[in-house]
Amino acid sequence: MLARPALRPVASIIRAPCNVWKAQLPIRPSIERTIRPTPSALPALSRSASSSSSTRWNARQSKDNYAKEARVAGLKSRAAFKLLQINDKYKLFKRGQTVIDLGYAPGSWTQVAVNRTSPGGRVVGIDVIPAQPPRGASSIQGNFLSAAVREEVRQFVQDPDRGRPRPRTVLSRPDEVDGLEGMTEEGLEAEASGYIEMGRYADHEERAPDATPPSGREVAEGKMTQRDTDRAEGRVVDVVISDMSAPWEQTNSTWIRSVSNPYHRMMNTSGMAFRDHAGSMDLCYAALTFSYDTLATGGHFLCKFYQGDEDKTLELRLKKLFEKVHRIKPESSRKESKEAYLVALRRKPNVVREDVLGE
Repeated sequence: MLARPALRPVASIIRAPCNVWKAQLPIRPSIERTIRPTPSALPALSRSASSSSSTRWNARQSKDNYAKEARVAGLKSRAAFKLLQINDKYKLFKRGQTVIDLGYAPGSWTQVAVNRTSPGGRVVGIDVIPAQPPRGASSIQGNFLSAAVREEVRQFVQDPDRGRPRPRTVLSRPDEVDGLEGMTEEGLEAEASGYIEMGRYADHEERAPDATPPSGREVAEGKMTQRDTDRAEGRVVDVVISDMSAPWEQTNSTWIRSVSNPYHRMMNTSGMAFRDHAGSMDLCYAALTFSYDTLATGGHFLCKFYQGDEDKTLELRLKKLFEKVHRIKPESSRKESKEAYLVALRRKPNVVREDVLGE
């Protein structure tokens, strides 16, 4: 009778070399390789792929005072402070103006323009990305590099009342005060702020007759003012601002062709300085062409660009159309960014198109 082999202590089994177990037992596949992720786990995997860049972005935003102030003030983004700082220095906006905001999404510049041109102003935003415009503004979705889209915007602003907020009438108040029934909200604000502000509001109401186009007789007799000439030729815009190279961040992983393709075409930066500069120049020249056709004499132009070899040529072209041209990098612009702004003040009258655009 064969003797049964002696049993080894458990501790010795645990300490046995791994190659002994490999010789005795078949190798089992790893559990991690056999379990496939469920559909519900896929979004988490896509988020983890970009977690490092998202972490860096969140860390930068948490330390950014302008981003914090924008959230507190209810502004769409920190970019609003760039426009506020530029306007404080160069006084672009006045009440009652018509302002075109190119590349307006998400709408922080539009918010500033609405605030600085009220009461009576109108702000129209154009962007290739669909976005809800801020209160008090109108919007047109389209690629501004298209001549058809630029013509659509021109037609929109020809009507002086189109896109202009209507005064809202207060029909009743819980604490009714004699003489205030039927007044507009703007009028109530003027009443509360004193007779001086009321006089300014009344002056705005009396400016409506200026929208009347010149008659054929006035044109024939040469009695047209420069403002009449501008209106007759479709130049009715007071300020054009362009921030087209910086749309809002794509916040979800859903791929929609009408949103994602334009987003990648006109994203913040590509990481290649030459490509970013060339793309911004295309957008600036499109904005300049539109401004030549629609900007009234004395109007202002502001555009963002990424610095490079061609921006000096753009600056020279602007100097042919405007009395003063300034290059500025606002304090709220990040130091590591290559973005800068050209501020062109007071359009000159009777400038030949070929001298500016080279067409």
